[in-house]
Amino acid sequence: MGENQQEWKSQQLRNYGFELAQIPRYHFQDPNVDELMKKNQPVVITDSKLVKSAVEKWNLDYLEQNLGKSGHTVFVSNDHRFKYFDEKKIYNKNNPKGIEFDPPTRRVQMKINEFMRKIRDWKEGDERLYLQQSLNSTVGPNIVEDYLKFDWHFVVQKKTTHHWGELTSNVLFVSQEGNVTPCHYDEQQNLFAQISGFKRCILFPPDQFECLYPHPVYHPHDRQSMIDFDHPDYTKYPKFKNVKGCETILGPGDVLYIPICWWHHIESLLNGGATITVNFWYKGGPTNLEYPLQDHQKVSIMRNVEKMLLEVLQDPNEVGPLLRTMVLGRYTDP
Repeated sequence: MGENQQEWKSQQLRNYGFELAQIPRYHFQDPNVDELMKKNQPVVITDSKLVKSAVEKWNLDYLEQNLGKSGHTVFVSNDHRFKYFDEKKIYNKNNPKGIEFDPPTRRVQMKINEFMRKIRDWKEGDERLYLQQSLNSTVGPNIVEDYLKFDWHFVVQKKTTHHWGELTSNVLFVSQEGNVTPCHYDEQQNLFAQISGFKRCILFPPDQFECLYPHPVYHPHDRQSMIDFDHPDYTKYPKFKNVKGCETILGPGDVLYIPICWWHHIESLLNGGATITVNFWYKGGPTNLEYPLQDHQKVSIMRNVEKMLLEVLQDPNEVGPLLRTMVLGRYTDP
């Protein structure tokens, strides 16, 4: 936690009842950074200049004045959880193959001054807000200028060294204190750069797949864990008792490498003020199969098998029984 350690207190962390190791922290010039990244292991990179131009300027007032006058993407929730969902998998007249689903959040377009007013005036019982805006031509010129001053040499060097694909997006996250993005995984490499405030990041490796009980691929919550960390149902999800993960607290200037297919659960600390973060999402790059396969490759195989069966069977309810019939007694004990 380095020099930021004294700026938050343990009382600001939710207690989830499972033990977590600490994600290692290394100076950006330390060779251990690339050694861990090469192994698809998370690492906190300290003292880099990746987002220095933003750390020096970006607070709520600066963003309100400079983010731009057009509407921005804001998610609204009745509680602290902001669980992602895929709108393309929800049933409607244009998508009869989707499933009936009540979204846990709603997406709105909101002017930055309205967003800032709402989070400044927020009181217990009000809806919670989470701005998640791609950094693109719709943002103001001063933000673009700061963005262009990011240390792009640093990220290009990581991309080249570790054979990642292209940069897909940079997303600006502005979160109320206490907001949580529940446990999920992405099929991209991620450099997660903290600009203002403190975020707790809990990560689990891909080999914890069966302990975290992901939703089926056809579900709008695909790639999300079905487990409510606040109130885990150990009867329904017994293997969650065995889950093994790691965590860190990110402060301004810290950059967390979240490897492809690693589960991550992200929260802005309780009573810690709003947080500002920018991520760098990169495609995974070409896959060269070397045996034994890496755990994230096994996750991709499982997803592809699931997708293939759905396409052939045309009925999600048939996938589970077919898989059980195929495996039970042949690859498992009866």
